[in-house]
Amino acid sequence: MITILDRNFSQLNDFLTENSFSKIFILVDENTHEYCLPVLLGNLETDVSFEILEIEPGEDMKNIQTVNQLWEILTEMKADRKALIINLGGGVITDMGGFVASTYKRGIQFINVPTTLLSMCDASIGGKTGIDLLHYKNMVGTFSFPEQIFVFPQFLETLPYKELVSGFAEMLKHGLIADKTHWDNLIQIQKLDVPGIIPLIETSMNIKQDVVEKDFHEKNIRKTLNFGHTIGHAIESLCLEKESPILHGEAVALGMICETNLSQLEGLISKEDADVIIENIHKYYSFIDLSDFKEEDIFNLLLNDKKNVQSKINFSLLTDIGFCTFDYECSTENILKSLNFYKTLSGF
Repeated sequence: MITILDRNFSQLNDFLTENSFSKIFILVDENTHEYCLPVLLGNLETDVSFEILEIEPGEDMKNIQTVNQLWEILTEMKADRKALIINLGGGVITDMGGFVASTYKRGIQFINVPTTLLSMCDASIGGKTGIDLLHYKNMVGTFSFPEQIFVFPQFLETLPYKELVSGFAEMLKHGLIADKTHWDNLIQIQKLDVPGIIPLIETSMNIKQDVVEKDFHEKNIRKTLNFGHTIGHAIESLCLEKESPILHGEAVALGMICETNLSQLEGLISKEDADVIIENIHKYYSFIDLSDFKEEDIFNLLLNDKKNVQSKINFSLLTDIGFCTFDYECSTENILKSLNFYKTLSGF
């Protein structure tokens, strides 16, 4: 399902040739239209007609209004159930494009061509599609696998540095929950750049794919992929609500620091391991000021997390470097302690 593309995109062209699509729709945002679409079109070999669907970039576009516009465009262009959507972009594009495809006419085929590190290692993999509801992250969506995921690592060269760092958080997470060797290799990187990251991307993709194949509908082990996301999503949602959005990876890094501390407070890992983990995450990510956020607001969002059952906040927490447990209920006291612990890092 995951294919690393060569320079002339031959595997993608073979896929298009082998399938009888009635029409192709390529979903992009303004950034991927400028930097990535010319590369794709320059290597695309197909007799099937295609249309470009462009949206504005940003998480705030991942909503039902945008989806409705895309449904209407597909209808106006007479897209049938043999049409194909190519999602060319980052997490917003692959999340939303997959949702549009999986719901239009009860489902048409789609493929993901991720262009950011975040989407390559995380968002494009696993068959989760979705959009935000109000300021709640990914509250509406489907489980629907893309037909294929085609990865062209050289697209990373078009990214600003902050996007590279954002995606790196998910790679760190993969090492922490499932593969200590991968974690050790990642934290050896002194300077985050494309040449240093590319050799490690496939390992991260395979870790996520392996977890997803074991538990597609997130009944058990797939929940470990949510490490760092319970608190991270809450902070990301608050920033979105206050119209001062942060990148997903920045929120996940904050969440992993808090939830590593929480793992220690709950007696699941040693202080020594927690210190090593937190130090190595914190060296890549700037401190995010939480002083404007009320504890009540954070807890309201934690209580709305998708993993919760009967209003119990369920965490995925570390039991060792490379191992993670899930459906772990923490005390309110320790959750507050972990948030306050993060605030102490402001001077570092």
